[in-house]
Amino acid sequence: MSWEDEINELKKRESLAEKMGGKEKVKRQKDNNRLNVRERINLLLDKDSFHEIGKIAGKATYDEHGELKEFLPSNFVMGRGSINGRKVVVGGDDFTVRGGAADASIAQKQIMAEQLANEYRLPLIRLIEGTGGGGSVKSLDMDARTYIPGNPGWNWVVDNLSTVPVIALALGPVAGLGAARAVSSHISIMVQGISQMFVAGPPVVKRVGEDLTKEELGGAEIHSKNGAIDIVVESEEEAIEITKRILSYLPSSVFELPPRGKCNDDPKRKDEWLVKAIPKNRRKVYKSRKIIETIFDKSSFIEIGKNTGQSVVAGLARLDGWPVGVLASDPYFYGGGWTTESSNKVTRFIDIAETFHLPIVHLVDNPGFVIGLEAEKAATIRHGARALTAVYQATVPWCSIILRKVFGVAGAAHMNASRVHFRYAWPSGDWGSLPMEGGIEAAFKSDLEKSENPEELLKEIENRMEKVRSPFRTAESFLAEEIIDPRDTRKLLCEFANLAAPLRTIGKTKFGLRP
Repeated sequence: MSWEDEINELKKRESLAEKMGGKEKVKRQKDNNRLNVRERINLLLDKDSFHEIGKIAGKATYDEHGELKEFLPSNFVMGRGSINGRKVVVGGDDFTVRGGAADASIAQKQIMAEQLANEYRLPLIRLIEGTGGGGSVKSLDMDARTYIPGNPGWNWVVDNLSTVPVIALALGPVAGLGAARAVSSHISIMVQGISQMFVAGPPVVKRVGEDLTKEELGGAEIHSKNGAIDIVVESEEEAIEITKRILSYLPSSVFELPPRGKCNDDPKRKDEWLVKAIPKNRRKVYKSRKIIETIFDKSSFIEIGKNTGQSVVAGLARLDGWPVGVLASDPYFYGGGWTTESSNKVTRFIDIAETFHLPIVHLVDNPGFVIGLEAEKAATIRHGARALTAVYQATVPWCSIILRKVFGVAGAAHMNASRVHFRYAWPSGDWGSLPMEGGIEAAFKSDLEKSENPEELLKEIENRMEKVRSPFRTAESFLAEEIIDPRDTRKLLCEFANLAAPLRTIGKTKFGLRP
């Protein structure tokens, strides 16, 4: 007696599953310049490391003798594998099978992917295309009934945000539940031109009076600017490559520490141009990303959310091999002042760093919250206060480098003032409750009105106040702990990273990331 016949049946069904939606649908996917789900998984994972789960799950039809006649696999492929030797869970939508719609899905496969990542503490990669198992009117016709939506298994989606790294790649049109899965992640990625995301697609939106293309309704430009998507790339291959890079900065779960990478960059390296990096004319801007690229390990910076909240730069980098979170001001936008969008960006990024035990380095040039009618309409102070709260809730090691301006409530949010002030100021530092420019006339209004030569008096006051604002005066009172040569910044930050490394602690934070 042998089970050879059953094993042959198993292999037959596995072979049918590998055909996905059939030659015509697979060709259509290729003609639309998109990889299919199995090609994506092969690119993402180490060679021959994919262990698929539920491969032969799907919908079968049988002849009158009970023999398999046709087989359509589930439109969700999932399992475990390795990325650079580290185990991960991956789940991907198969758009060749009913466009990823609910009437071809088996919800338990998605749920198991989330639960497996959660309970075995493994990073989760979502490859999303279509509705991601969401609703389809055709399924209502097939079932001859409707239902009350419930999103089964969403508890795992929520808990994973405080347990394991979750990276979502939107790799085609993504709608409904698929869109919710994309943004319910730590890092979300779209591909320019082939990815779109929306709550409901163009045919549904047209019914409410808006006739738009997929790109007009939910292209990468829209969602990278509104903050729904963190990173936009030019190809699927680039999306997969940056996914691998991001994972190298993060632990497999919150019960581990971020791994140290190799460092071929001298921690004591000095770059002479830094002494001229900040213009002496305070009205002139400079490129903060150039400073970031210089003081952190070479080519280690990965920017997150580049197109949203642009007065703040956020991302991951390394110092002497240690992964850290980076926040920086960009004076090209609002002079580095915080808007509603940039405040939200700060809050979300701190949540990610706190969740995965990443020390934070903050390069500060912040004139305060952006002011004016539009800022008030956007509730800047409420969102800014949330960002300030996130700063004060953070427990990871924190180092601030004051490059130039630190003013007002937003400026004060450069670090938690109740913790040890592990910070350094460059000689270009300029701080206070509010900028002197524009404030002198108000403060000395009475004197200027009484003066016979108000212009001369104003100039005299400005010269006097210019000396008062010197960072050395602040340092005399130990209100600025250390003023440093900018060329020593990398050396001091690498020391910080090495001091911080043993202070990092594993485990869940008091709260997880809220998408």
